[in-house]
Amino acid sequence: MPYPYDPALETAPRTARQELARRCRAITDARWFALTVFGVILANAALLGIETYPGLVAEWRHWLRLAEHACLVAFTVEILLRLAAHADRPRDFVKDPWNLFDLAVVLCAFLPVVRENTTVLRLLRLARVLRTARFLPQLRVVLVAVARSLPGTLSFLLVGGLVLYVYAMVGWVFFGHHDPEHYGSIGRAVLTLFLLMTLDGIGDAVHTGLEISRWSLLYYASYVLLASFVLVNVLIGVVLTSLDDARETERDEEPQRSAPVSDDEDSRLLLERVAAARRALDDLEADLARSIGRPVGERRPVA
Repeated sequence: MPYPYDPALETAPRTARQELARRCRAITDARWFALTVFGVILANAALLGIETYPGLVAEWRHWLRLAEHACLVAFTVEILLRLAAHADRPRDFVKDPWNLFDLAVVLCAFLPVVRENTTVLRLLRLARVLRTARFLPQLRVVLVAVARSLPGTLSFLLVGGLVLYVYAMVGWVFFGHHDPEHYGSIGRAVLTLFLLMTLDGIGDAVHTGLEISRWSLLYYASYVLLASFVLVNVLIGVVLTSLDDARETERDEEPQRSAPVSDDEDSRLLLERVAAARRALDDLEADLARSIGRPVGERRPVA
């Protein structure tokens, strides 16, 4: 006997929140929306550059202020649409750190303290330029890699600071009296060795050291080998490892970001598939009944 057709299984009713999220998600996922926001970010960056010219500011002050307000309105509308797109699943909005960054940048512009402080407001507007990482996957990967490399970088800075301090003390002992301009104090010695870490001016330093003592050659050779080669390569290794981890994380999160589906939508799709399968079974049973010449629903007698 055919299964009874239930229209409720074909389309599950949506709540107002789900309908709002669906409509706003269709806008925020559109390519034109991303290109528009990216263009507004570039326009905001151009406005910051134009404001560094006093003549242009004095001549176009009204229009520049109007353009800044237009950018702020555009960013506000964008974040409101993104919030509405997550109306049925607000936790997903909070889980994305870029959403929190965008929300903080927009909300801070409306704080009274920020609006009254020109310097803070300009720095806040400069932070909007970093939002380009949302639309440039490679830049987003680099920023995530830099953030993940911070613990390793701090360890590198600790080891590097220790090496600089030891070599600076040795340099002060040997060269402090003969070269007070570069090694007259521990601070001068650290600054000199820090600049030598890039191998800039190492030749002049070696020649000056040889005039004082032949042991200076061993001093500078060991410092260049340890500081410029070993430590710098360790830092590069830390950054490259973090970059690989960031790329793997980006590849894992890309399918979830490209096709976000809520639990309610999963249930609705499952019900639609069940209803479609039932209709297919009914059609198949009807075709079989017609092919053997029996009415639909009539059972074959048992011998």
